[in-house]
Amino acid sequence: MSTLNLSGSHPAFFILVGIPGMEKSHTWISIPVCMMYSAALFGNSVLLVTIVKERSLHQPMYIFLCMLAACDLLLSTATMPKTLSVLWSLSTQISFSGCLAQMFSIYFVFVAESAILLAMAFDRYIAICDPLRYTAILTRSVVGKVGMVALIRSFCIMFPAIFLLKRLPYCGHNIMPHTYCEHIGVARLACADISVNIWYGVAAAFLSAGLDAISIAVSYVLIFRCLWGLPSPRASPKALHTCGSHLCVIVMFYTPAFFSFLAHRFGQHVPQHVLISLANLYVVVPPMLNPIVYGVRTRQIREHVAQLL
Repeated sequence: MSTLNLSGSHPAFFILVGIPGMEKSHTWISIPVCMMYSAALFGNSVLLVTIVKERSLHQPMYIFLCMLAACDLLLSTATMPKTLSVLWSLSTQISFSGCLAQMFSIYFVFVAESAILLAMAFDRYIAICDPLRYTAILTRSVVGKVGMVALIRSFCIMFPAIFLLKRLPYCGHNIMPHTYCEHIGVARLACADISVNIWYGVAAAFLSAGLDAISIAVSYVLIFRCLWGLPSPRASPKALHTCGSHLCVIVMFYTPAFFSFLAHRFGQHVPQHVLISLANLYVVVPPMLNPIVYGVRTRQIREHVAQLL
């Protein structure tokens, strides 16, 4: 057991052990993880540069996509370098303050990305159901304000989590069965009741990603109802194609995140290595796939990326 320097009831550092029960396979696991992270960095960087450089893409839909790519870069970079360091046994320690900073960064970006996906759903709703007023409603000023509101909301929702973890006594416990710091994983090391942390996490998830997912579903119900009433039978497939990329990204973003969230809090019988593996997948797989989805399905982006490369 490592010697601990305690600051009050907080350990000076945590030791991340990686994926419990799979320590011997860490090197092999790191290979696909590193490849996915590299693909996420490359894909989102190319997407960002393409949208920023090409003036014809300076439209609300592509600006929101630019924000999404930035969030994907931040989300994967907040976790993957430390995860790979743990899997490669280079450094398994993380300071208490660094752990809280990493935890806050992950959830801050996650909540912001959820808000951007909602903004993109609203963008598709206006473009399909009220196209004549599209440019009047979604001005650059409005798009900028939407991005700012997403950041402010994310900060307000996740900032209290830092104090909820700092108030807990840890009694010298500093061995964390994970590859990075997340809220409940840290809270479970405490030698005190963590009910407040659990229910705060549930409330924060519902008030952010939960409400966003419901609002996105309502938006698409209205979109499909509008498409159903279109006079031209050829208009519906074309309009649906513009929504297809967004729907794919929504499924990839919310499905593993919600499953991991619910399993961590209520899945007492789910094997720990499954929980940790899922937690790693939802911070690297969507960032890797999002640029591919938009690059393949969006002709304008595909053409400009080809020119850039």
